[in-house]
Amino acid sequence: MSPETNSEARPEAAPEPNQIQGAVLIVEDDQSLRRTLNTTLVALGFDIGQASTGEEALTRLLMVEYEAVLLDINMPGMGGIETCRQMRKLYPRLPILMLTVRDSEDDKVAGLDAGADDYISKPFQMRELTARLRSAIRRHRAPEAYSQEPLSVGNIRLDPVRRIVEKAGVPVHLTPKELQILRLLMEKAGTALSHSTLLTFAWGAEYSENREYLRVVMNNLRKKLEDDPSNPEYILTESHIGYRFRDR
Repeated sequence: MSPETNSEARPEAAPEPNQIQGAVLIVEDDQSLRRTLNTTLVALGFDIGQASTGEEALTRLLMVEYEAVLLDINMPGMGGIETCRQMRKLYPRLPILMLTVRDSEDDKVAGLDAGADDYISKPFQMRELTARLRSAIRRHRAPEAYSQEPLSVGNIRLDPVRRIVEKAGVPVHLTPKELQILRLLMEKAGTALSHSTLLTFAWGAEYSENREYLRVVMNNLRKKLEDDPSNPEYILTESHIGYRFRDR
């Protein structure tokens, strides 16, 4: 399926010579779409690699240090969701943007559950796709600015250096976004953080209204950390505001 075009929007300016926007791996079984993405993104200054299956993508990641992945959710063989899970295990900080079918709520939730950082619905406009790619790469390159000291509240412990979370001494596997949001909540324990604050922190200012992203992450955190997710002890909802982690 080809990306949409916007006849009213002016084309993006070409990058300065030798200006590399970032190394991106396109994982898409549709050869026509893969070729279109490659041609456009190369022209805009991205260094592009291509794979037509999840298995091929995992092999390429072992050979090249990419800064982002565009991953189709519907592929033969391993499939996009399982490929995302495998990528996430091997490369915890690698930005993964999933290409999903428009208006498919299940696809979007499944992608975020598997560890995707973002999703882009088909058919899409290239302006939106490139903007999201650049945003993901900027966040990937930015140094972490918060404390490296371990955080403990109740029986939840987070070690930011080792990127390990434990509940009553038992390790709990979190996706990078889940870990990132939990870390901010625990650092600000007792303080209500707004939806927009959490979204901006984890995804960027352009995502400040995308509460669906946050809902998926918070539901997953409760399932993994709470004894009774429907009656949370740690991750509390602040009505009309956002969320708050239990006081220390």
